[in-house]
Amino acid sequence: MTISEVSKKYDISQDTLRYYEKIGLIPKIQRTEGGIRDYTETDCIWVYFMKCMRSAGVGVKIMSEYVNLFRQGEETKDARKQLLLRERDRIAAQVADLTNTLDYLDKKLQRYDSVISPVENLLSAAK
Repeated sequence: MTISEVSKKYDISQDTLRYYEKIGLIPKIQRTEGGIRDYTETDCIWVYFMKCMRSAGVGVKIMSEYVNLFRQGEETKDARKQLLLRERDRIAAQVADLTNTLDYLDKKLQRYDSVISPVENLLSAAK
């Protein structure tokens, strides 16, 4: 796949893909004889993994740590797993916080017209 195709498929800018390659978050992408990047299925798996991690708020430093561990081989399997577990726990806590916020907003919206809007109108009139 070309960089344009990968960019569209994963909704990641071409600049981001180049950056991820430059800093080693995805493997060095092979090029055609004409110099065009040619992403393999394995490359795309890395792209998708990095997209998921960034979307979840995982920092580049942590992602780099994971990739460095991966490159060291099988002996780092437990360390990689622990890193992913830590991030999973952080993300789960974030999801719980967002769920609580969403529940709060849903309740507020259910009462908005009958309760909250009149109170807000009173507060605005008091200014």
